[in-house]
Amino acid sequence: MTIPRDPDTWRKSSYSSTETNCVEVAYSHSAMVRDTKDRTGGSLALTSAAWRSFTASVKRA
Repeated sequence: MTIPRDPDTWRKSSYSSTETNCVEVAYSHSAMVRDTKDRTGGSLALTSAAWRSFTASVKRA
């Protein structure tokens, strides 16, 4: 799996503004999630189905 390196590929919520206490998401063949404070510390890959399930549950909360 290819991890996006381009900073323009990674996105964080507009609700985060200038905060660094958040996560960023990028899309490749799956959803990739990483910690904004530690961008070189690795990332978590989620299948598209798992990402959709996660975001749906967040919206319901």
